[in-house]
Amino acid sequence: MTLPPSLKPVVDFLAGYPDWVVAAVLTVVAVLVLWILAKVLKWSLYLLMALVLIGGAIGTVWLLLEWLRPAAGS
Repeated sequence: MTLPPSLKPVVDFLAGYPDWVVAAVLTVVAVLVLWILAKVLKWSLYLLMALVLIGGAIGTVWLLLEWLRPAAGS
């Protein structure tokens, strides 16, 4: 597999370390990225639930007010 020329300095830099150190650091970085993505997803779901609750409450109040308002033709 041929790497892009922009990655050559990174590969050369990492070549000085043992393979197990590079693998361990990349594993930790991958876990941190997944943890951050999970946190973002969790807070996005909290926001979505709050918006659904607010929308449902507004819709319920609107329907209640429509039901309580007397018919226009009576």
